[in-house]
Amino acid sequence: MFVDKLIEKIKEKKNPTVAGLDPKLEYVPEFVMKKFLQKSEPVLKAASEAIYEFNTVIIDSIYDLVPAVKLQLAYYEMYGHYGMECFMNTIRYAKEKGLIVIADGKRNDIGSTVEAYSSAYLGEVSVDKIKSPVFDADALTVNPYLGFDGIKPFLDDCKNYGKGIFILVKTSNKSSNQLQDIKTQDGKLIYELVAEYVKEWGSSITGKYGYSSIGAVVGATYPKEAQALRKIMNNSYFLVPGYGAQGGTAKDAAANFNSDGLGAIVNASRSIMCAYKSEKWKNLYDEHSFASAARAEVIDMRDKLRDALN
Repeated sequence: MFVDKLIEKIKEKKNPTVAGLDPKLEYVPEFVMKKFLQKSEPVLKAASEAIYEFNTVIIDSIYDLVPAVKLQLAYYEMYGHYGMECFMNTIRYAKEKGLIVIADGKRNDIGSTVEAYSSAYLGEVSVDKIKSPVFDADALTVNPYLGFDGIKPFLDDCKNYGKGIFILVKTSNKSSNQLQDIKTQDGKLIYELVAEYVKEWGSSITGKYGYSSIGAVVGATYPKEAQALRKIMNNSYFLVPGYGAQGGTAKDAAANFNSDGLGAIVNASRSIMCAYKSEKWKNLYDEHSFASAARAEVIDMRDKLRDALN
């Protein structure tokens, strides 16, 4: 079961963090880009190959520290089929290093369309009676806006293939309140109602540690809301974006955890990938040591989260 594997990895690494691999080209060091742009091949292919090298070098530098990585699909889709090949190869490489992989696609639809999304990222596709996994991520972020019709195929594949999903509940962006904070007729906020559904939908997929493989996305930038949501979804695992570059702190992120020190995994993307450019590390590392800077940032984040949780 996904959630049990996630918890065991967190305990093994003593670190409840996710390293986000959301690579804009400006994050990739210039010497890496030049290496591939000099080749006589389509520029989109060169960009994707540079991103793949960037990803794998970072993975090599941190896989012993973090339990999981998260890949935001948009940064791969924008380079067409070359980018999606990079996405698939990065997933495979991360899994070879023993990491759990979360695909951040915020997918949703109804009927056969949502079944296709779920098959692509979590399940299997049948061709001439032969079944095969496609992207084979361990978990996927999901949008709940279409209700249960858009969730059930994901639930089925979570059960059948030991996968997980993280449903958007209270996201880290500033304008999330435009929809998520609307008060309903019974006095509850939209995000509170979604949280109740997450708890309900995940109740039949609970692992040995008491947590469900049906989790929630709850931003580190809303710690007060996180405390309330923690009470509603006491056995749901939270994927917590917004740490670091978006302004969320370790203390903010700590509001998403249960008293057992479990219940949440905190994502950081830019602060890890671009650590070599940051004021914090620029006197110690340059672009040629970007992987060492990423490792230093992961250790710093881990230690700050430990202090906040203690």
